[in-house]
Amino acid sequence: MRPSSYPMLDAATAAATVLERIFVLGPEEVQVAQLRGRVLAADLHSTVRLPGLPLSAVDGYAHRTADSGGWLRVTGESAAGRPYAQDLGPGQAVTILTGGVVPAGADAVVMVEDVTSEGDGIRFASTRAGANINPAGADVEVGELVLAQGTQLGPAEIALVAALGRRSLPVHRRPRVALMSTGDELLELGCEPGPGQIVDSNRWALGAALEETGAEVTMLGIAPDEPGALRALVEGALLEHDVLVTSGGVSVGSHDLVKPLLAELGQIHVGRVKVRPGKPFTFATLGSDKVAFGLPGFPVSSLVTFEVFVRPALRRMQGHSRLQRLELPVQLGYDAQASGDRTDFQRVRLQAQDGVLVAHSTGRQASSRLLSMVGAQGLVRIPPGERGLLRGEAVTALLLSLD
Repeated sequence: MRPSSYPMLDAATAAATVLERIFVLGPEEVQVAQLRGRVLAADLHSTVRLPGLPLSAVDGYAHRTADSGGWLRVTGESAAGRPYAQDLGPGQAVTILTGGVVPAGADAVVMVEDVTSEGDGIRFASTRAGANINPAGADVEVGELVLAQGTQLGPAEIALVAALGRRSLPVHRRPRVALMSTGDELLELGCEPGPGQIVDSNRWALGAALEETGAEVTMLGIAPDEPGALRALVEGALLEHDVLVTSGGVSVGSHDLVKPLLAELGQIHVGRVKVRPGKPFTFATLGSDKVAFGLPGFPVSSLVTFEVFVRPALRRMQGHSRLQRLELPVQLGYDAQASGDRTDFQRVRLQAQDGVLVAHSTGRQASSRLLSMVGAQGLVRIPPGERGLLRGEAVTALLLSLD
């Protein structure tokens, strides 16, 4: 099939077509020290109670509420890691520090600020049972579901895993991605461009985007516009990788060789999309367990199509329960032109104004203008049509960053 003969899919259909064909990678057991950013492959239920024993929430005195209001003799101390070893008897109190184990027999803790010292004892007003005590199991009970399958593990989740005494967890394997740029006009960093040549920037941008998404990335360099060499490079990469990501070579020119090669090696499911930028975006399955994404060569087109189509797919591979970035309703801070029959993903910065989040254009939205992506905090979808949207109208922004 000629590149120009692939049906033009709308953005939503293309995104759904990609996700329908994405497989979830299997689990592997990973030590706690390497869990950051990984995605849990099975529900995690607690086998212990947290806390394991009743603990004091304050510095004060543990006592029996039946004795409160009278004079109590202080018989010892309970500190974190050094509990009071005896049962608390009638008329007794124990100095207790935050995190200290509440001794058997005590049913409340009075804060040190509320106590009057008298000789070797204390006096205070009445307290209620359970005051200032974190009961055993108050945070987590045995058998409780604490982390669901599909949860991405960050600092708080890893702290909980450690608190439960788990040394490792089953998480989904990271996708192994081979990344290459194509085009005889491209040069490596450090080379001086001649007439018609440019330094390759897409590979470094996409490499960073892939790593941020959790992929293990292998840089294949720049592939020449020569069918045999391109095929050899791709076939070699597919032996050891789950995903192929290319930049360039998916349009309709005589030197656009990626799309025909993917058609030979597998099946193309998305060949053209009604989006701006990124119309030539291509998605193919290669056998039963490999996929390929052919991204356009213009820098902004490659990054936008990565965000819209590739990033959610890589998150599904890793078992994420949430595939898409967060979306928020925003108000346009500029007049946005439409792009005929294509959904236009325009780059914006976001600013809170009078209690409303306002989207401001990053400037000229040309697909070659990298500055339109620099500092962009969101992508707003301008629907197909001729009218466009006016300043003040409500739209949805796909959040890239709030920094």
